[in-house]
Amino acid sequence: MLQNNTSPTLDELFGRILARQPDQPALIDPPDKLRVTGQPPRRLTFAQADQAVSALAGHFIEAGLPPNSVIAVQLPNTVELALTVLAAFRAGLIVALLPQLWRQAELTVALNRTGARAIVAMGRIDGVDHADLAMNAAAEAFSIRHVCGFGSDLPEGMVPLDMIASNLSADSFRLAVQDSRRPALVTFEASGSGFLSVPRTHVNLIAAGLAIFLESGLPQGATILSALAPSSFAGLASSFVMWLLSGGTLAMHHPFDETTMTRQIETERCDTLVAPAALALRMAEAEVLSSMRSLRHVVGLWRTPEQVGSSTLWPQNGIRMTDVYLFGEAGLFGIRRADDGSPAPVMPGPYRAPPEVPASSTAGEVILTSKGTLGLRGPMVPVAAYAVTDRPVDPLASLTPPDYVDTGYAARIDRTTGGIAITAPPSGVLAVGGYRFLADDLQEWARRLGENAMLTALPDRLSGHRLAGRAGDNARAREALTELGLNPLMVEAFRDRPVTS
Repeated sequence: MLQNNTSPTLDELFGRILARQPDQPALIDPPDKLRVTGQPPRRLTFAQADQAVSALAGHFIEAGLPPNSVIAVQLPNTVELALTVLAAFRAGLIVALLPQLWRQAELTVALNRTGARAIVAMGRIDGVDHADLAMNAAAEAFSIRHVCGFGSDLPEGMVPLDMIASNLSADSFRLAVQDSRRPALVTFEASGSGFLSVPRTHVNLIAAGLAIFLESGLPQGATILSALAPSSFAGLASSFVMWLLSGGTLAMHHPFDETTMTRQIETERCDTLVAPAALALRMAEAEVLSSMRSLRHVVGLWRTPEQVGSSTLWPQNGIRMTDVYLFGEAGLFGIRRADDGSPAPVMPGPYRAPPEVPASSTAGEVILTSKGTLGLRGPMVPVAAYAVTDRPVDPLASLTPPDYVDTGYAARIDRTTGGIAITAPPSGVLAVGGYRFLADDLQEWARRLGENAMLTALPDRLSGHRLAGRAGDNARAREALTELGLNPLMVEAFRDRPVTS
């Protein structure tokens, strides 16, 4: 692995752990992986993971993917994801994370937007033929030259990666010089200004992971159970990056099977759970988590940060809860709950990690903008991706671009606490679980189904919104949306509902 004199890359962090503890457990598959992907679950030490990463990186280089080219990845929360991401970094590539629910329409847009040269997919995930989806999307993206996949029964033309990753005698290749200042990751954002591709460097990713890791007080060598779909900046930073920062073990859960997850925590003796905050609160209220003897930390991610302040108290069960506020792909910050289990106030200005140490580094800054919205500034925030390119109408106005990102979330100062109260999500953007849509896009797809079709988003306490649709023939509407290549959230909005008397 070639070194440089800058801050370490994520692959170099992996290399440091490998040198210290090659035989320690590194990655653990979901126990129900056979059901999800048709492949048996695996457990890898750092040495075994390193061998697979080197073999995959060598394949990417031998295939002719030049440094700094984009490789798109649509994989479930299994060891293949971590291995592929590390291999891409080792080969000097940029990873574009594709959400698992995306189908051909969204995949094609993302591939063309990033100019991806390759795509890596799983053969099947939960019965869906993702290999076929990847092949069809690649056919509509002129930049794609390589289509690769994990799993069995891959279509003709897709390079099988399982045998390559398990090759113990893989040839050595001259790897790219690693530079933490270069782009490492691209994720995708539905914002008020349209569909954005948001690039980040290794430095940006490590800064985000550190903000959560230090705020939550995770120990070195932590055993982390991640119950998040690996399809976003926050999902990667709160699981993959925190794993590398702790130097421990990453156990992966395919969301969500509560029985399987609790069994994983007990079997692997996990001390940390990373999960959607609403799910963690629900499990805590049902006293499910208090029975987990090894569990000490819960990192709860809020994709609807306006709901944190009104959430229920975290029970006093010896487990510390950290709320992580997510603002799309723009940025995040974490705040540990108060001793009584209530959400701590969000104070304007710089925030440090950990907050009780005065000399700790600044993790970022929370700003209340003149528009009454919340802004973010700091080492993880990709300002350039959100920059407004239009010149101001007023010729006397400053042309200097802001050094922060306006998240669009409405906010105000709470006179009682002096903190920032987040009151509403950005207008024109709908959050459905971990996915964000433009409201205009929903109406456009509904119009394609005919005059009597309707597609709308209804408020939902757990996921922000849920989609509901109505058409003259719901079954035909589902077929039409599937043929258009739309994701299941839109398709299932037109499911038939039971008639109540």
